[in-house]
Amino acid sequence: MSRLTIYKNNHKESTVISNLFIDEYMADANDAQIKVYLYLLRMMDAHQATSVSDMADKFNYTEKDVIRALTYWEKRQLMDLDYDDNQNLVGIHIHELSASAEADMECNIPAASCFVPAPMGKTAPAVSVSSALANSAPRKVVAAFTAPSAAESTAVSPYEKPSYSADRLQEFKNQQGAAQLLFIAESYIGRPLTPAEMKTILYFTDVLHFSDDLIDYLLQYCVDRDKKDFKYIEKVAVSWAEQGITSPKQAQKMSTRYDKNVYVIMNGLGKSGSPTMKEMEYITRWLKDYNFSTDIIMEACERTVLATDKHRFEYAESILNNWKRQNVQHKSDILTIDDRYQQRKKAAGATAQKQSSNRFNQFTQNQYDFDVLEQELLSN
Repeated sequence: MSRLTIYKNNHKESTVISNLFIDEYMADANDAQIKVYLYLLRMMDAHQATSVSDMADKFNYTEKDVIRALTYWEKRQLMDLDYDDNQNLVGIHIHELSASAEADMECNIPAASCFVPAPMGKTAPAVSVSSALANSAPRKVVAAFTAPSAAESTAVSPYEKPSYSADRLQEFKNQQGAAQLLFIAESYIGRPLTPAEMKTILYFTDVLHFSDDLIDYLLQYCVDRDKKDFKYIEKVAVSWAEQGITSPKQAQKMSTRYDKNVYVIMNGLGKSGSPTMKEMEYITRWLKDYNFSTDIIMEACERTVLATDKHRFEYAESILNNWKRQNVQHKSDILTIDDRYQQRKKAAGATAQKQSSNRFNQFTQNQYDFDVLEQELLSN
């Protein structure tokens, strides 16, 4: 994807944010929408280039997330998105934010807009601006770029997150079971939830239609992976919704299928397909409770496969449990244990060999008094 080139006559080391944006727009926007908007302003003022993919990488979003954020601000009339004849996004017009500009936007009159040049080799699309602005110098200009098609970017996602009001959040908190759900979430996160995070929980039930059990598993799934950021949790939830997941069992089956460690361990034990609940308990114990690295677990798997064709998880568990008791932390520790075992085995073998050097010495020798025996025989 081509880059966004920033055009500005001056350069400064700070970015000015309109108070109107803070007072009227920021409260209803989610994190992705705010970050994309502020980052665009920052890059413009710094006269630096960016792109949809750069913004996605910077904030750990998908390109669709960035496009959705841009579309949101277009709906709020803070910017216009231009498309070429092939319905590719080729430019962004950012409106000036002021009280008068807001009044103009409410009347559907473009505020201070900007012309966006097309990429090299392409014809610039027609830009609708008022005649009063046609001869004025542009305030902020973002060079054109190629992005996903307009149909994809402007289509309303069935999982679009609404801007919940404080009253709607309070209504949710008053619902039966909501207090318990929020308590569970706080228990996983380890702190009280912010209003924005509570709204995310509401979004899971209201839009994604997740059951309480599925939300519980979602939080557990993310926290187990040391991910307590609600942006990450929300992305996982949307991904599950897009895949039609409606129960914890489906989520577990999907997650284990894509968990690289689980796949490697299953393959190492000669297993194919998703693990059973019991097998997953073993894998979780090895990874989480024993805190073994994959190379240590794979060493146990290799020894298991060489030793037995049956009950491999149980056999591997006996090996790893023994290593845990012997405080194995690195693969080199296993070599030390093996060396000690071989030395004990060698010493035991030498002792056994010494004892068996005379085959008659394998039995307890009786002690006889032959003089007494002779007298007993003569007396008879």
